[in-house]
This record gives sequence, structure tokens and C-alpha cells, in this order.
Amino acid sequence: MVSGFLFIKISLLANQAIAAPGKILVLGDSISAAYGMSLDRGWVAIMAERLADEAPGVEVINASISGETTSGGLRRLPALLETHQPSLVVVELGGNDGLRGFPIPSLRENLKSIIEASKDNGSQVLVMPMEIPPNYGSRYTQAFRESFIVVTETTGAARGRFPHDNIATEPALMQADGIHPTVEAQPMIVDNVIDDIRQAMLQP
Repeated sequence: MVSGFLFIKISLLANQAIAAPGKILVLGDSISAAYGMSLDRGWVAIMAERLADEAPGVEVINASISGETTSGGLRRLPALLETHQPSLVVVELGGNDGLRGFPIPSLRENLKSIIEASKDNGSQVLVMPMEIPPNYGSRYTQAFRESFIVVTETTGAARGRFPHDNIATEPALMQADGIHPTVEAQPMIVDNVIDDIRQAMLQP
């Protein structure tokens, strides 16, 4: 009887935590800026609708810009933090750095600075790992992939699932450029990332 009571109490506390008012700031590039479709059909808008049902009071701010890099996101971040005071910052950046062949040390330092600035502001941070095509060479591609592991482990930020998992390898789910998912793939992106976002929201 006692253990059952404790289980119920813990469950209620978890529900209260996820329902607590707060703001989620999505700092991303074209993947989060709904490239090739209206903004309300992108994964961020769909995620906001889902969270509204289970976490009343949570506001999602989409601060994503097509073509954004980690350096651009870092420059914009202080003003965004001051304006919105988010409880959670979701970082979906790095893809354009990789596609442009930017130096790996710069990518890692920018991501680290984004995380540290967000944490200094009192925000939890969830980093979404990115991937780039293999034609950039195995050495660069591997170093790029490992950057998200290194940065999150050294800063203590949460690392989520690759948003395009089971999507990027399906041509029917990708736009003609082979980089951006279709409208039909947007709910699948939410399926890939929403558990990570829920968990990040529960962090003290």
C-alpha cells in the first residue's frame, strides 16, 4: 500500500513538473524554420500543438532562420535570452557549418558557448545532433558527428536524438534538394524528438 502511494505521488509530481509554465526557445536553421513550407506545418509548430495538450502554459518560441550557423546563432542568442527568458533552449544548429566545411574546433567552441550562455541565463539546454553527407570524407564526417557528443558531455547539456532518424534515408520523405524533409515528414521529426524535449522540461 505504501509503495503504491509513493508511485502515485511521484507520478503526480512528474505531471505537475511538465505542466509548469515555461518557455521553450528553439534556436535552429532551415530544418526548424520549416524550409519549403508554411511555418505552421513545420515540426516546431506541430510539437507546440502536442505540448499544449499535455503541458498547459508552455510557450514555444521558434527563433530559427534558414541558413543559420552556430556562429550566427551565438550572435543572436543574448538578445533572445533577454527577451524571452526561456526555461529550455533547444539547439538545432551545426548542419550548415558542416555543409560549408567550417573548421571542427570552431563548431565545437560555438556550440559550447551557446550552451554556457543559456545555462548562465538559468535555462536547460537540449542539443539535437546533426549529420552531414558522407561525401565530405570520413575524417571530417566522423569529427563532425563526434562534436555533438564531446560538447554535450563536457558541458552537461542534454543530447537528443538525430531529428531525421529514419527520415533522411527515405527519398520519399525528403524534398528535391535531398537535405530538407517534406511536409509529410514533419510529424515524424516530432516523434523523434518530443520525448527528449519532455525529459529536458522535467530537469530541475
